[in-house]
Amino acid sequence: MGVSVDGYIADRDGGFGWSAPSDEQFAFHIEEIRGLGGCLLGRRLYETMVVWETDPSLRDSDATTEFAELWSALPKVVFSRTLDRVEGNARLAEGSLADEAAHMLAATDKDIEVGGATLASAAIDLGLVGELRMFRHPVVVGGGTPFLPPVARAIDLELLETRTFGTGVVFERYRVAQDA
Repeated sequence: MGVSVDGYIADRDGGFGWSAPSDEQFAFHIEEIRGLGGCLLGRRLYETMVVWETDPSLRDSDATTEFAELWSALPKVVFSRTLDRVEGNARLAEGSLADEAAHMLAATDKDIEVGGATLASAAIDLGLVGELRMFRHPVVVGGGTPFLPPVARAIDLELLETRTFGTGVVFERYRVAQDA
Protein backbone atom coordinates (compact mmCIF):
# COMPACT_ATOMS: atom_id res chain seq x y z
CA MET A 1 0.00 0.00 0.00
CA GLY A 2 1.02 3.58 -0.53
CA VAL A 3 1.25 5.50 2.75
CA SER A 4 1.98 9.11 3.60
CA VAL A 5 4.84 9.97 5.95
CA ASP A 6 2.25 10.58 8.67
CA GLY A 7 0.75 7.11 8.20
CA TYR A 8 -2.33 7.46 5.98
CA ILE A 9 -3.34 5.53 2.85
CA ALA A 10 -5.99 8.10 1.91
CA ASP A 11 -6.42 11.72 2.93
CA ARG A 12 -9.40 13.22 4.79
CA ASP A 13 -11.41 13.36 1.55
CA GLY A 14 -10.60 9.76 0.62
CA GLY A 15 -8.09 10.88 -2.00
CA PHE A 16 -4.87 9.05 -2.71
CA GLY A 17 -3.70 10.71 -5.95
CA TRP A 18 -0.43 11.51 -4.22
CA SER A 19 0.34 7.76 -4.23
CA ALA A 20 0.25 7.23 -8.01
CA PRO A 21 3.32 5.16 -8.91
CA SER A 22 6.11 6.39 -11.13
CA ASP A 23 7.19 4.20 -14.05
CA GLU A 24 10.00 2.87 -11.87
CA GLN A 25 7.56 1.97 -9.07
CA PHE A 26 5.09 0.49 -11.54
CA ALA A 27 7.79 -1.90 -12.80
CA PHE A 28 8.46 -2.86 -9.16
CA HIS A 29 4.72 -3.53 -8.64
CA ILE A 30 4.75 -5.85 -11.65
CA GLU A 31 7.54 -7.90 -10.09
CA GLU A 32 5.71 -7.98 -6.74
CA ILE A 33 2.52 -9.27 -8.43
CA ARG A 34 4.54 -12.08 -10.06
CA GLY A 35 5.37 -13.38 -6.58
CA LEU A 36 1.76 -13.62 -5.41
CA GLY A 37 -0.51 -16.63 -5.38
CA GLY A 38 -3.65 -14.65 -4.56
CA CYS A 39 -5.17 -11.61 -2.87
CA LEU A 40 -7.69 -11.09 -0.12
CA LEU A 41 -9.26 -7.69 -0.75
CA GLY A 42 -11.59 -5.33 1.00
CA ARG A 43 -14.44 -3.84 -1.03
CA ARG A 44 -12.91 -0.41 -1.60
CA LEU A 45 -9.58 -1.77 -2.84
CA TYR A 46 -11.39 -4.30 -5.03
CA GLU A 47 -13.46 -1.51 -6.57
CA THR A 48 -10.30 0.53 -7.18
CA MET A 49 -8.43 -2.36 -8.80
CA VAL A 50 -11.16 -4.15 -10.81
CA VAL A 51 -10.61 -1.71 -13.69
CA TRP A 52 -7.39 -3.57 -14.46
CA GLU A 53 -9.57 -6.56 -15.38
CA THR A 54 -12.50 -4.75 -16.99
CA ASP A 55 -11.18 -1.63 -18.77
CA PRO A 56 -9.15 -2.45 -21.90
CA SER A 57 -8.19 1.23 -22.31
CA LEU A 58 -5.74 0.82 -19.40
CA ARG A 59 -3.65 -1.53 -21.54
CA ASP A 60 -2.00 1.37 -23.36
CA SER A 61 1.65 0.37 -22.93
CA ASP A 62 3.70 -2.78 -22.51
CA ALA A 63 3.92 -2.19 -18.75
CA THR A 64 0.19 -1.58 -18.19
CA THR A 65 -0.71 -4.54 -20.39
CA GLU A 66 1.65 -6.79 -18.44
CA PHE A 67 0.28 -5.57 -15.11
CA ALA A 68 -3.33 -6.02 -16.25
CA GLU A 69 -2.63 -9.57 -17.43
CA LEU A 70 -0.87 -10.53 -14.21
CA TRP A 71 -3.56 -8.91 -12.04
CA SER A 72 -6.33 -10.55 -14.07
CA ALA A 73 -4.80 -14.00 -13.64
CA LEU A 74 -4.42 -13.60 -9.87
CA PRO A 75 -7.18 -15.27 -7.80
CA LYS A 76 -8.92 -12.78 -5.54
CA VAL A 77 -11.37 -13.11 -2.65
CA VAL A 78 -13.38 -9.99 -1.85
CA PHE A 79 -14.76 -9.25 1.60
CA SER A 80 -17.82 -7.04 1.47
CA ARG A 81 -21.09 -6.55 3.32
CA THR A 82 -22.60 -4.58 0.43
CA LEU A 83 -21.59 -6.28 -2.83
CA ASP A 84 -23.69 -9.15 -4.12
CA ARG A 85 -21.38 -9.96 -7.05
CA VAL A 86 -17.85 -9.29 -8.26
CA GLU A 87 -16.17 -9.32 -11.66
CA GLY A 88 -12.95 -10.67 -13.08
CA ASN A 89 -10.95 -13.39 -11.39
CA ALA A 90 -12.59 -12.69 -8.04
CA ARG A 91 -15.21 -14.22 -5.82
CA LEU A 92 -17.01 -12.98 -2.75
CA ALA A 93 -15.78 -14.42 0.53
CA GLU A 94 -17.97 -17.22 1.82
CA GLY A 95 -16.07 -17.92 5.04
CA SER A 96 -14.26 -16.03 7.75
CA LEU A 97 -11.06 -14.15 7.01
CA ALA A 98 -9.04 -16.88 8.74
CA ASP A 99 -10.79 -19.63 6.75
CA GLU A 100 -10.43 -17.83 3.42
CA ALA A 101 -6.74 -17.12 4.12
CA ALA A 102 -6.11 -20.76 4.98
CA HIS A 103 -7.95 -21.93 1.85
CA MET A 104 -5.99 -19.58 -0.39
CA LEU A 105 -2.65 -20.50 1.22
CA ALA A 106 -3.43 -24.19 0.71
CA ALA A 107 -4.01 -23.55 -3.01
CA THR A 108 -0.62 -21.94 -3.70
CA ASP A 109 3.04 -22.13 -2.77
CA LYS A 110 3.37 -18.35 -3.15
CA ASP A 111 2.62 -15.46 -0.82
CA ILE A 112 -0.88 -14.07 -0.58
CA GLU A 113 -1.60 -10.42 -0.10
CA VAL A 114 -4.16 -8.79 2.16
CA GLY A 115 -5.24 -5.43 0.80
CA GLY A 116 -7.48 -2.75 2.17
CA ALA A 117 -7.16 -0.95 5.51
CA THR A 118 -10.15 -2.52 7.25
CA LEU A 119 -9.40 -6.05 6.08
CA ALA A 120 -5.70 -5.71 6.87
CA SER A 121 -6.58 -4.48 10.35
CA ALA A 122 -8.66 -7.60 10.93
CA ALA A 123 -5.87 -9.82 9.57
CA ILE A 124 -3.34 -8.16 11.88
CA ASP A 125 -5.69 -8.64 14.85
CA LEU A 126 -6.01 -12.34 13.98
CA GLY A 127 -2.23 -12.80 13.70
CA LEU A 128 -2.48 -13.69 10.01
CA VAL A 129 0.05 -11.13 8.77
CA GLY A 130 3.64 -12.29 8.39
CA GLU A 131 4.97 -9.21 6.60
CA LEU A 132 4.09 -5.55 6.18
CA ARG A 133 4.99 -3.87 2.91
CA MET A 134 4.52 -0.19 2.23
CA PHE A 135 5.49 2.52 -0.18
CA ARG A 136 6.11 5.59 2.01
CA HIS A 137 5.41 8.73 -0.03
CA PRO A 138 7.08 12.06 0.77
CA VAL A 139 3.85 13.83 1.73
CA VAL A 140 2.06 14.69 4.95
CA VAL A 141 -1.74 14.62 4.53
CA GLY A 142 -2.72 15.41 8.12
CA GLY A 143 -5.46 12.82 8.56
CA GLY A 144 -7.59 10.26 6.76
CA THR A 145 -7.54 6.47 6.59
CA PRO A 146 -4.66 5.09 8.68
CA PHE A 147 -2.34 2.47 7.23
CA LEU A 148 -2.21 0.52 10.49
CA PRO A 149 -4.94 -0.12 13.04
CA PRO A 150 -4.73 0.61 16.73
CA VAL A 151 -3.31 -2.50 18.38
CA ALA A 152 -3.84 -3.99 21.82
CA ARG A 153 -0.14 -4.78 22.19
CA ALA A 154 3.07 -3.80 20.44
CA ILE A 155 3.99 -5.77 17.34
CA ASP A 156 7.74 -6.09 16.93
CA LEU A 157 8.97 -5.90 13.36
CA GLU A 158 12.22 -6.87 11.67
CA LEU A 159 13.25 -4.70 8.71
CA LEU A 160 13.93 -6.97 5.74
CA GLU A 161 14.28 -4.57 2.82
CA THR A 162 14.19 -0.95 1.77
CA ARG A 163 14.41 0.63 -1.62
CA THR A 164 14.33 4.31 -2.48
CA PHE A 165 12.82 5.29 -5.83
CA GLY A 166 13.82 8.34 -7.86
CA THR A 167 10.67 10.16 -6.73
CA GLY A 168 11.70 9.90 -3.07
CA VAL A 169 9.20 7.13 -2.35
CA VAL A 170 10.69 4.51 -0.02
CA PHE A 171 9.57 0.87 -0.17
CA GLU A 172 9.76 -0.75 3.27
CA ARG A 173 9.34 -4.46 3.94
CA TYR A 174 9.07 -5.80 7.48
CA ARG A 175 8.65 -9.28 8.94
CA VAL A 176 6.42 -9.62 11.97
CA ALA A 177 8.78 -10.87 14.69
CA GLN A 178 7.79 -14.21 16.19
CA ASP A 179 7.32 -14.41 19.94
CA ALA A 180 10.12 -16.32 21.64
